Amino acid sequence: MITKNKIILASASPRRQSLLSDAGFEFEVVPCTIDEPRLPPGEMVDAHVWVESLAFFKARCVKKNYPDAIVIGADTIVSHSNQIIGKPKDESDARRMLTNLFGGKNEVITGVAILPPAGHEMIVTHVSTTLTMREMNPDEVERYLASGAWKDKAGAYALQEGGDQFLESMDGSYSNVVGLPMEKLTELLEPFKQ
Repeated sequence: MITKNKIILASASPRRQSLLSDAGFEFEVVPCTIDEPRLPPGEMVDAHVWVESLAFFKARCVKKNYPDAIVIGADTIVSHSNQIIGKPKDESDARRMLTNLFGGKNEVITGVAILPPAGHEMIVTHVSTTLTMREMNPDEVERYLASGAWKDKAGAYALQEGGDQFLESMDGSYSNVVGLPMEKLTELLEPFKQ
């Protein structure tokens, strides 16, 4: 999709870049260079509000240098038992996450912020996908950890990198789980189409 204004993706995620590119979008990548806010340990916050806030933070960080562009910020988290699960710090943290997440339902939520040129309203929203995962035995957990696919992934797993073998069912957008809800994003960008 070609738009009237340049599209800037405020994310270094190769998965988001690939999704946008595969959908035919022309865009430039300019990641936010400021460390994103982190939840203090034990802090309770609505997962949907938090992920929208992070998406807006990333887009706003980049927008100041590109006032005439359409800047897209996104962030993906996993919510399980009313707790936000971010990216694992290390392999031990990933093992803990996987052990907790598999064998039940969890929600993958991607916040999306679109900051358009002046004269247009900004859009901040989110898309949720519910995943039901089967239980993993300890050997499967260790093999998955050894693959390295858990690195830099919310919830320590990636469906597109072998995590789908543990999926029982999915209700919602697959691209949302990968990191960018393309169905919703395409709809939101339609007014800017050339």
